[in-house]
Amino acid sequence: MKVAIIGAGIAGLACADRLKANGVEPVLFDKGKRPGGRLSTLQLDDLAWDFGCQLVRAESPAFAAQVAAWTEAGLLAPWTEGPDGALVGVPGMNALVAAQCAQHDVRFGALVQRIESDGLSWFLSGPDLCEGPFAALVIAIPSEQAAPLLSLHDLDMAREAAAARSRPCWTAMVAFDQPLDGVPAYLQDRGAIAWAARNNSKPGRGAAECWVIQASAEWSQQHLELDRDEVAERLLGLFAAECGTALPEATFLKAHRWRFALAFGQRGSTVWNPRLRLGACGDWCIGPQVEGGWLSGVELADQVIAALSLQSAEREMSSAK
Repeated sequence: MKVAIIGAGIAGLACADRLKANGVEPVLFDKGKRPGGRLSTLQLDDLAWDFGCQLVRAESPAFAAQVAAWTEAGLLAPWTEGPDGALVGVPGMNALVAAQCAQHDVRFGALVQRIESDGLSWFLSGPDLCEGPFAALVIAIPSEQAAPLLSLHDLDMAREAAAARSRPCWTAMVAFDQPLDGVPAYLQDRGAIAWAARNNSKPGRGAAECWVIQASAEWSQQHLELDRDEVAERLLGLFAAECGTALPEATFLKAHRWRFALAFGQRGSTVWNPRLRLGACGDWCIGPQVEGGWLSGVELADQVIAALSLQSAEREMSSAK
């Protein structure tokens, strides 16, 4: 029995893990070219930047157990120079999703534009894409992208997705030709700069002086449509002002725009229609960051498993009559 999952981020992969552990075959479709999403890492020779999610923390017992398993597998390690209790992916934040993707059938470069149901099964289509049938469908992408797909099949779920929101984040990646002496490994909540971190202070990275600078949601929104080269220069200038000293020469500078970076307004649960066997999960459902996305994927997987089990039992009863 196959279940389609649109989105191969933490939520989609957590759902896939749970489904596979219960005998259901997940097939994931992701428009990206490689594992990463908001856990992306850019690697250029000896330079590296975690330019999305910066770290992982666990509060719930369920996620703490998963974090312990990732740590034991060597995919997570403590960031001793970072915030208290911070763990990071090794050798990059994308290691978490890359390792999970290797365990599943994941189709990258697969943009799903249309979902259809014949009442029994689901079918997906897009550019050079026509897949199905699937016994159930999970949508594990940002709420702004999930709502249009849901709207043609369940208006209530579409409204739930539309009610959640995501704040943007402009991120700059910078490499310097020498270390920034006297600057701590990370800066946080410094006005227009929400976060800046020396990527090479994290375990498993190289020695090259690489910094990630992330703008606040307010600054990012105000400059959302600005050219990325200009954004990179502005963020570098703001960072220099915070450091209070002249910076060494930047040997690399690039900006990336996350339109849907920080989810807020979570409803506290996933959205699921057992009759249609259609649902959605993500950090916009339960809580922000990696933990919220992971918990939502597990929760939705359990709902899918229950619905498929009931469907199977009903079919057996019908056949026995």
